[in-house]
Amino acid sequence: MRTQPSEATLRRLERSSGALATQAVARMDEELSWFRAMPASQRSWVTLVAQAGIASLVEWCRNPGRPPRLTGEVFGAAPRELMQAVPLKRSVDLIKVTVEVVEDRVEQVAEPGEADRLRVTVLQFSREIAFAAAHVYASFAENRGAWDARLEALVVDALVRGDRSDELPGRAAALGWTETEPVVVLVGSAPPGEDDARAAVRRAARSLGCEVLVGVHADELVVVLGGAADLAHVTSRVCREFGPGPVVLGPRVDSLAHAGESATVALAGLRAAAAWPAAPRPVEAEDLLPERALDGDPLARSALADRVAAPLQAAGAEVLETVRTVLGNGGNLEATARALFVHTNTVRYRLKRAAELTGYSATDPRGAWTLQVALALAQLEGGRSLWQ
Repeated sequence: MRTQPSEATLRRLERSSGALATQAVARMDEELSWFRAMPASQRSWVTLVAQAGIASLVEWCRNPGRPPRLTGEVFGAAPRELMQAVPLKRSVDLIKVTVEVVEDRVEQVAEPGEADRLRVTVLQFSREIAFAAAHVYASFAENRGAWDARLEALVVDALVRGDRSDELPGRAAALGWTETEPVVVLVGSAPPGEDDARAAVRRAARSLGCEVLVGVHADELVVVLGGAADLAHVTSRVCREFGPGPVVLGPRVDSLAHAGESATVALAGLRAAAAWPAAPRPVEAEDLLPERALDGDPLARSALADRVAAPLQAAGAEVLETVRTVLGNGGNLEATARALFVHTNTVRYRLKRAAELTGYSATDPRGAWTLQVALALAQLEGGRSLWQ
């Protein structure tokens, strides 16, 4: 049980609170360079907080069983603004300077014979106020973390819905996202322990210098990555944090405002990825065009028509017929040459021309599958036009 200063000393301390606060702020201005750089409005808040702190000391002495209430008594002048403007370490510096000023004036403030008692009381109060400050900042950080989590969930959910709102970059910026490119979306199954998975993804991405947003949509983990110098390395590392099953990488876009496009394609790829059990992990959504098309994805069907069927049709009947014959013969060039009554080298030349136009080789298993699906869909949608 501490020995309290007399009521007379407390009244004298109370009357001196304004002058002591002013002197404390003056010393802060002399000793703390960062304080001198603060805007005038924030400096005035500190003055009010210092004065309120001294008043809280008086109240604490009169009610020794009650700890100081910072949010109401000390930081009540501007709690939220001050928490944002002054980090914990600097708050401790402010408290230290204020306590030193009060200690220096103890002889002037205390009643005769009570200087030592008041000095001990001030030291005890400074310890209490330091613990209370740490609690306030911890609570603020916890609340900010919960708010950030909700905001991040809203941003990711908007991207999954394909929202291209102009507000998205601003919301992401509030989470610390800096406008950078390229931006991609990675999707897959969410592992057990949603919070742990989010944290693991963030650590993995940020360790490689990559911007990241993470969200869980239904049972799917959605990760937005930005500014990766080596995208393949980043996605390979991040995909380890997903649950079992395929992980699909959406196409690159130039900004977060267009990330919804990447998310849409990646999610379509995830729905169709089961049709390619041997797919790499992660697999690019563009490599799943045939599976996505069979699953009814209109973007994939349009891509196959524009990138595969239309170029082959434009190349002429000979190239188109050669591709179709090779596909029908299981990639056997000699059998194709006999069926078309041409030399094998002619078949090779035409296939090379088709690969240059479409990016797919009829002699490669995946390329042949993609060409076959593209031509079949074109035949269904365009009737006889491809073969005339």
